[in-house]
Amino acid sequence: MSAAYLAPEGFEAELAEELAREVGDALQRFGRLMVAPGPPRAPAWAQNVWYEPERVAIASIKDAARTLRARQRNWAAYSWTAHRRVALIADQLPHVSAKPIAPFAPLPTAPLGSFTLLDRDTLLFAGRCASPFPHGEPRFVEDREGPPSRAYLKLWEALTLIGQRPAPGQTVIDLGSAPGGWTWVLAELGARVISVDKAPLEPSVAARPEVEARRESAFAIEPFEVDWLFSDVICYPDRLRRLVERWRPFAPRMVCTIKLQGQTDHEAVRAFQAIEGSRVVHLGHNRHELCWLYGV
Repeated sequence: MSAAYLAPEGFEAELAEELAREVGDALQRFGRLMVAPGPPRAPAWAQNVWYEPERVAIASIKDAARTLRARQRNWAAYSWTAHRRVALIADQLPHVSAKPIAPFAPLPTAPLGSFTLLDRDTLLFAGRCASPFPHGEPRFVEDREGPPSRAYLKLWEALTLIGQRPAPGQTVIDLGSAPGGWTWVLAELGARVISVDKAPLEPSVAARPEVEARRESAFAIEPFEVDWLFSDVICYPDRLRRLVERWRPFAPRMVCTIKLQGQTDHEAVRAFQAIEGSRVVHLGHNRHELCWLYGV
C-alpha cells in the first residue's frame, strides 16, 4: 500500500521533510510529487493526495490513454518529465473543465484522477484523489469590488472545502482583521462580526451594519463566547497557538492562518496538528502559510 502526495509549487522541501520524518529513505520524489509507503496520511504540506497509485508500463501514447480511459473518464495531468508526451496523452482524454466556481458552491462530485509519467514508458496514476480540483487548486469567480484585499479568497476556499460556514445571526470574531477581507466575507454571510485590530478597517467594511469594529490588540482582548473564531493575523506560530488555546473554551469552531516566516518551523506546525479536534492544511490560496481548522 502507498499514496502519492503533491506539494504546492515552491514548497517541495517542506513536504519532503514532513514525509521523510515518517518513512525515511523509502520516500520517492518525482518533482512536486512524492510517493510514500503505507496507508494514506494527511500531511500539512500536501496540496493533493493520490490514493493507491498504480504504476503501469506503456507501449505508446495511445496505450497510456487507453489504460486511463478504461479506469474512468476524468483525469488531471501532472508533468515533471517527458512533458510533451504527458501533454499528448492528456490530449487523448476527455477535457476536464477548470472553470472558476462560485464561492460556497457544492464541491464537484465527479471522480477526478491524476496521472504522470515517471519516464517515457512508465505511467503512474490514481483514480481517486483527496481534492476534487486539478492538483488541489480551486479557482473562484472573484469579487473585484467588495473586498478590500485578495486575502478573502483564503477564507472562501477554507469554508467551501469544509462545507460549513457561519449562519446568519451567529456571532463571530475576526482577530487581526484589517483591512477587512475576512470580515467582509463573514458580513456577506450575514454573521454578526466583531472585528478586532489596532489598524482601521476599510471604511466600506467598517460601515456595514453586521460589523462591530474594535480598535484593540488581537492578543490583549479577553475571550468571550462566540460561535466561530477567525484569524489571519500576522504573528509567529507559537504566539498564535497560545492565542487559540486561550479561546478554545469559548469558540467551538476556528479557522486561522499559520504564518511561517523565514525557515519553515515544522515543530510549530506539529504543535497545531497535536491539538485535539483540529487539522492543518495548505490551501490553494496559501503561500508560505497554512490553514488551521478546529471543530470543523
